[in-house]
Amino acid sequence: MESDKIDTKDDDYKHHRKGIERAQTHKMTPQDEFWNWFSQHEADLFDFEVDRERLFDQLATELQKVDANLTFEFGPRQASREFVISAGGIRRAFTAVSALVNAAPAFDRWRITAFRPRRTPLNVVEFRGKRVDPKDVRFSLLDNGTIAGVYLFIPGFRDGDADLMQIGYLLLDDALGEYDVESRLGLIKMLRPDTHTDDERYPLSDLPGRFDQLVSKLERHSGKPS
Repeated sequence: MESDKIDTKDDDYKHHRKGIERAQTHKMTPQDEFWNWFSQHEADLFDFEVDRERLFDQLATELQKVDANLTFEFGPRQASREFVISAGGIRRAFTAVSALVNAAPAFDRWRITAFRPRRTPLNVVEFRGKRVDPKDVRFSLLDNGTIAGVYLFIPGFRDGDADLMQIGYLLLDDALGEYDVESRLGLIKMLRPDTHTDDERYPLSDLPGRFDQLVSKLERHSGKPS
């Protein structure tokens, strides 16, 4: 019996070969490489509490291959679990967050979130041995006619206290979400509770509603969409 032979001069064959060559030479993007790694380890990451330190170190290393400023958070373990990709409060890393989240494949039990979202209720924040309960924090919302600003009055705060300042930013992210903090807030200042200011003060739990109202008013006046 005569065997079938492939005609290497055939146009269909040449087109097929070129397609294979393109696929073989295609270089994965950093976003593709990250999600490939995530997919291979998603079972361990879903139950990261079993080996938190090792998995978090590996995950941070893979994220920083995409952008050195990227950080992450996980939601509680339920039927599905939230994986938050954050710019770490660095505005220039926002495009890296968006590009990575947009490149994410569909996962059956993961919700991939861009930027730290608003949290309700607000949680106690601990950082480097310091602890702040949001119930003890008050704020004043500032309006310069163009952009909102905020004073945060944090118990125990002293000028130059970088740890409590970081806690203040984390509380703001929880209250307003990372995107709004970086893109819709101008002046942000942490102050001692006994600092004299002329602006009215409110409990931190009131910040989301009052902030949204002020931003909506400012954007109406400027003609920008809310």
